[in-house]
Amino acid sequence: MKLGIVGLPNVGKSTLFNSLTNAGALAANYPFATIDPNVGVVAVPDNRLKQLGDLYHSKKVTPATIEFVDIAGLVKGASKGEGLGNQFLANIRETDAIVHVVRCFDDTNVIHVDGSVDPVRDIETINLELVFADLEVLERRIAKTAKTARMDKTAAKELDILNRIKEVLEADKMARELEFEDPEEKAFVNSLDLLTWKPVIYAANVKDEDLADDGASNKYVAAVKEFASKTGSEVFVISAQIEAEISELDEDEKAEFLESLGLTESGLDKLIAASYKTLGLMSFLTSGEDETRAWTIKIGTKAPQAAGKIHTDFERGFIKAEVINYQDLLREGSIAAAKEKGLVRMEGKEYVVQDGDVILFRFNV
Repeated sequence: MKLGIVGLPNVGKSTLFNSLTNAGALAANYPFATIDPNVGVVAVPDNRLKQLGDLYHSKKVTPATIEFVDIAGLVKGASKGEGLGNQFLANIRETDAIVHVVRCFDDTNVIHVDGSVDPVRDIETINLELVFADLEVLERRIAKTAKTARMDKTAAKELDILNRIKEVLEADKMARELEFEDPEEKAFVNSLDLLTWKPVIYAANVKDEDLADDGASNKYVAAVKEFASKTGSEVFVISAQIEAEISELDEDEKAEFLESLGLTESGLDKLIAASYKTLGLMSFLTSGEDETRAWTIKIGTKAPQAAGKIHTDFERGFIKAEVINYQDLLREGSIAAAKEKGLVRMEGKEYVVQDGDVILFRFNV
C-alpha cells in the first residue's frame, strides 16, 4: 500500500511524515521544505504477530507495511506548473490513496500561504488543481479515442465514459463521485490513473489540547468532517507535533504518554485503520518456525489469489488451504491441539479469506 501525504505548505505535512516514518524529511516553516518526494516504509502495528511468533518460536516476525510518500506542498496554479506543481501531481499518480493534511489550528507564528486558516478553502484549492490536471489528461485521451470511436464499439464505450467524467470535472467535482457498476467500466477508469479518482483520507491537524475529545470542540475539524461526509471520505484527527514527540519514545513510554493525554491510540494507528477501511484491505497470517508474517489483501479475496500474494506458484498450483482463526490457535496453544478439536478447516478454491485467518497453503506445481 502506497499513500501520498499532501497538503498546502505549512499545514504540518512534513512534520507528520517525519513522525510516522522517522525518515528525517526536512520540516521547516516555509513553503517547499520538501523538494523531492521523501519515502518512508512503516510497519503496520499488529499484536497478533507477536503472539503467533512467540507460539511458534519464529526466527523472524514480518509485519505488513505501508509506504508513505511526502510530496511537495501544493499552491494555486500547480496544474500549470506553479510552485512544484507538475512534480507534485506526477508523484500522486503513483499512490493508492491520498492522505490530505489540513490545518485545523490557529497560530500566528506559523505562516499560512493564503493568510488565514480555512480548511475547506484549503481542500478546495488542492481539489481544483487535481481537477485541472485530470481535465488536461482527459482532453488528450478524448481527442485520441474519438478518432476510432465511429468504427469501434469498445472505443465508443470508452469515449462515453471519458465524456461523463469530463462533465463531472467541469462542474468542479471529483471523478470518484461517479459510480461505475460494470467491472469493465471500472477497470477502464482505474487504468486512466486520474488524480480525482483516488480515495482521499483527511488528516485534521490540531493542537494537542484538541486531541482528548478527538477535535469535537474544534470548529475547523467540524467543517472538514462535514465536507468529507459529502463524498464518504474518512477523517481522522491528529496532532503532528504530538506524533513527533511520540515517535521519539519506546513502546512502554509511548503507551504511558498516550494515556497521560487521554488517548488510546496514536495518529499512526488511526491513519492505518482509516487506510485499510478506505481501500477495503485486511490481513491474513502465516506462521511457522522460520517466520510469522502478515499479508495484506483486498477484502473478498479467495484462497488461491491470497496464496498468490506469497508466490505466484502457490496460486498456480493451489490445492487446498489449511485454515484456522488466530484466536482459536492461540487459545489451544498449538495447531495439533486445535486439530483435535476440529478447529482447523481444509478450504478450497472458492473460500473467501477472512481477517485474522492463519493459513497453510497446499500446492503442487
